[in-house]
Amino acid sequence: MSIARIPSFAFSGIEAVPVEVQVQIAPGLPSFLVVGLPDKAVGEARERVRAALTAMGLALPPKRVIVNLAPADLLKEGSHFDLPIALGVLAAMEVLPSAEIAQFAALGELSLDGRLTPVAGVLPAAIAAVALDLGLICPGAQGGEAAWAGHIDIVAPDDLLSLINHFRGTQMLGPPAPAMPPAAIGGPDLAEVKGMESARRALEIAAVGGHNLLLIGPPGAGKSMLAARLPGLLPDLSPEEALEVSMIHSVAGMLEEGRLVMRPPYREPHHSASMAALTGGGQRARPGEVSLAHRGVLFLDELPEFPRPALEALRQPMEAGRTTVSRAAAHITYPARFQLVAAMNPCRCGHLGDASRECTRAPRCGEEYLNRISGPLLDRIDLTVMVQPVPPAELSRAPAGEGSAVVGARIAEARERMRARGGAPNVEAEPGAIALADDARTFAEHAAEKLRLSARGFTRILRVGRSIADLAGAARVRREHIAEALAFRHRVPGRP
Repeated sequence: MSIARIPSFAFSGIEAVPVEVQVQIAPGLPSFLVVGLPDKAVGEARERVRAALTAMGLALPPKRVIVNLAPADLLKEGSHFDLPIALGVLAAMEVLPSAEIAQFAALGELSLDGRLTPVAGVLPAAIAAVALDLGLICPGAQGGEAAWAGHIDIVAPDDLLSLINHFRGTQMLGPPAPAMPPAAIGGPDLAEVKGMESARRALEIAAVGGHNLLLIGPPGAGKSMLAARLPGLLPDLSPEEALEVSMIHSVAGMLEEGRLVMRPPYREPHHSASMAALTGGGQRARPGEVSLAHRGVLFLDELPEFPRPALEALRQPMEAGRTTVSRAAAHITYPARFQLVAAMNPCRCGHLGDASRECTRAPRCGEEYLNRISGPLLDRIDLTVMVQPVPPAELSRAPAGEGSAVVGARIAEARERMRARGGAPNVEAEPGAIALADDARTFAEHAAEKLRLSARGFTRILRVGRSIADLAGAARVRREHIAEALAFRHRVPGRP
């Protein structure tokens, strides 16, 4: 009787939880059992392992093969346990050296012909392996992804036979190089937006502080066009942010060719998206759009058309910067510090306020349409802009406005002032940390009382004022900065 032990990982959010794959080959009736709370994909690994060994000319011994995934009370999900199970079987058969294999964590899915196919979660697994002082064995296509974990011994074969030859000394697999991020590709330029000065100003303020933005206007007014240009105004992610965002995308299986995400992500789900699609969930509790947009922009077009429960589920992530998927067996938390940009028509027909085109139910149709969005959700919107259509003459004759490069440089300077204060980003700043001129403080207090702002609304006014002051290069928030912030906050038709 022999036992082999191979380290691997399960995933709880973006955290890689160590799992020991224990393989025992003992006398008894021929069988292949997988125990330790495996899901169906893990249970089916025995057939993939059996087929991969057969493709190499190997066969399981006619004995009792037991695979235990420890700890046994932790649910094991996913096909990435194929490779550690196969390695454990080969080590127990003495085809591979057990002591050397045990120094590596492994994950990967096996094809029936023995090839290794990519799996989700290689980057967080590599980072966890570094913390445990282990190497990592992963599919060859993901070696560049694992290499971003730092100083770690990585073996990235394309197939199981190459891996066996590597450990037996007949073939050497070199360490993979980190997959370099793609060259920056220019996105839509803000210079293409003509007119809309108020909307352009709100977009710039939102980009400085990471504030939430709501665009309201008739169809074709340019709301989606404005939102698509926001990512081009944002600076690159810091190394820490890039690693965190890339770990989320890795767990979701969306890290393209193992390259780190260096630019703020931009997500635009369809309005038919469910609550689980937005906030995370499903059978395997995958990250939702709010997490995939972490440190970036979540654009919700046709906001009132989203299911009401899905919109209400956004409220907690917008405040806490994280989302928790609750299950009977576990609670899985994903980061979700995103910037919400939403767009909507003023009513169902979209022409409220245009006497020649609005429907016969106006203005009641506009009130009913806006009422699909709850007050608490609107209270979390920092900037609201009414986008009016630009006349054709202005579209064809007006000169181009400032481009994304010019505006982006101004935003970068304002963000540098924000970082120089050593505090949190403006959207997360505590009210006590915001330096206010005396007249600005008095004005904000009176305005909040007159407009009956909530405590959240008052705080968000101060934060937006801080971003406007950063754009102006002012050390303290002045009265005019608060006035501009208030002008953008209360522009929702039909609401006080």
